[in-house]
Amino acid sequence: MNDNFIELNEANFDREVLNALKPVLVEFWAGWSESCKAMAPMLESVAKDDGVPVKIATVNVEHHEDLTDQYGVRTVPTLLIFNQGALQDQIVGRTTEQAVRERLERLA
Repeated sequence: MNDNFIELNEANFDREVLNALKPVLVEFWAGWSESCKAMAPMLESVAKDDGVPVKIATVNVEHHEDLTDQYGVRTVPTLLIFNQGALQDQIVGRTTEQAVRERLERLA
């Protein structure tokens, strides 16, 4: 993990996502989900890329049901993309690194 890859909870969500100065991609995930496990290396790759001005954050749906309900997450993985505190995009289900990067480039 690096500074661009953080775990979220109810206490830090506003500070890390809604008040962030750069875009934030939030993955809602579960430990039992094979699709979530398969996407983890891809998200770490995006987080490590200095050319992509985004923070990657994760929410464990089993531990943070309030956030899961607040954002209407019903399927894992679900990726929500925030920019300047507003929800801009979402991807439901397993996806590719290219698809994630394309969505993030739209914010530039």
